[in-house]
Amino acid sequence: MASAVDHLTATPLLTVSNLSAGYDKIMALHGVGIEVPVAGIVCVLGANGAGKTTLMRAISGLLQLRAGGIHFAGQSIANLSAETIVQRGIAHVPQGRMVFGSLSVRENLVLGGYVRKAAEVRDDMDRVLAYFPRLKERLAQRAGTLSGGEQQMLAIARGMLSKPRLLMLDEPSMGVAPIFKDFIFDALREIRDREQLTLLVVEQDAHIALGIADYGYVLETGRVVTQGNTAALADNEDVRRAYLGG
Repeated sequence: MASAVDHLTATPLLTVSNLSAGYDKIMALHGVGIEVPVAGIVCVLGANGAGKTTLMRAISGLLQLRAGGIHFAGQSIANLSAETIVQRGIAHVPQGRMVFGSLSVRENLVLGGYVRKAAEVRDDMDRVLAYFPRLKERLAQRAGTLSGGEQQMLAIARGMLSKPRLLMLDEPSMGVAPIFKDFIFDALREIRDREQLTLLVVEQDAHIALGIADYGYVLETGRVVTQGNTAALADNEDVRRAYLGG
């Protein structure tokens, strides 16, 4: 199993620098900078309204930048279209999962690979489903009838079928029963270790996020206020008081 990635020495796959973004006249991010190293797992913590989802939307091309830059694999992706960013190798699993409820599990998975050849997606499906065997048993079932945890597994598997280099997950524990939370985060760690897939995870549940990540950032009112390896963050008095109940 791969060891944790040293954030300070590893090559960055994603670099966000001095990023400002928002909605209409409301600025949600103010000069945010983060790095996500190759094959690393980085978490972004923060309360509701901290700017976590805005950050993910800006990276994935769903929101125009006001200032700053985003570089992926050494090339600028700032303000490219969402489809182009998927083609470059970034998959975004949004908050709330956004599965297509009226379609089957299999149909949802196939849609995840829309930027690839159909034959490649079919060949890749068994490999992806090996991480989520519950889905393999439910391929013909309508996605809207799955539990919250099963829908989250589907959303992750669907994202993986675009064959990304970076998988971004926005609140993957939200609305998921505790038994599924543990399974999903264990699967994410295994995916990183086996596939060398880079992960950026936005979470309110600091306990589970710090348990999986190598490095973390804390956002408050659109600014990075603390960062460090996850052991240091777990020991940080301010982080413990605000996010770990200690």
